[in-house]
Amino acid sequence: MNQQYPSMLLEKAVNEFSKLPGIGRKTAMRLVLHLLRQETSVVEAFGNAMITLKHEVKYCKVCHNISDTEVCQICANPKRDASTICVVENIRDVMAVEGTQQFRGLYHVLGGVISPMDGVGPSDLQIESLIERVKEGGINEVVLALSSTMEGDTTNFYIYRKLESTGVKLTVIARGISIGDELEYTDEVTLGRSIVNRIPFNQ
Repeated sequence: MNQQYPSMLLEKAVNEFSKLPGIGRKTAMRLVLHLLRQETSVVEAFGNAMITLKHEVKYCKVCHNISDTEVCQICANPKRDASTICVVENIRDVMAVEGTQQFRGLYHVLGGVISPMDGVGPSDLQIESLIERVKEGGINEVVLALSSTMEGDTTNFYIYRKLESTGVKLTVIARGISIGDELEYTDEVTLGRSIVNRIPFNQ
């Protein structure tokens, strides 16, 4: 056992927390000691919430967003504009766009972006299901709202080439977002304006 830790159980818990993104060993130690000071019921509720999430969470069969049901609340909402699809990289981006309250259409979550360096190709993403949604009809516009990185732009272009022959309107969010910025870290006002002022992709 590492002499730094008075307990192997403590060390094991710290090791697990430090595997989380953005959590170093000092922060992991602080979190573990905080939980240790809580009532047993509080810690059990925390652990059970994580286990239940992993075992029971679903992904919407339409847009691939996280959901408690087969079709998510956004896709099932009859007040949403089902003729407009906003394509995003991940679930955090859905939350970011929803936070602007400037988009009333539906979403399509790719689950990443094309990145050959990381071994991620088009077949690893939910691109084919997007193409199928468009081909089924009823879609007037596809808004490409991926991060303005090289990988995001590559993915935008790939989708554009796949959909340009369908006749659907293809737009991209305005570049109020700096090159290299990720959607989830953009403030809501800037992101909202970028969605409202979206432009045709081929421009």
